[in-house]
Amino acid sequence: MGIIIWIFFGGLVGWVASMIMGSQGGLIRDVIVGMIGALIGGYLMSVLGKSGVGGFNIYSFLVALLGSCILIAIVRIILR
Repeated sequence: MGIIIWIFFGGLVGWVASMIMGSQGGLIRDVIVGMIGALIGGYLMSVLGKSGVGGFNIYSFLVALLGSCILIAIVRIILR
């Protein structure tokens, strides 16, 4: 995927994850959370023997969303 698609995908995933987790942040934070969450989700799926984030589709969205929610939960635990 091109960098513009990654930014858009990360922003969308980060925004949905922040809504699910009840977190507040801006556009830049959502993009960063979504992109790092995609990396975390992809890594977890590869450990489980599944494919990671491979394009702009529902499966990749759900994998990135899982990783983003995990990232937000870890940040909350650390900041407490």
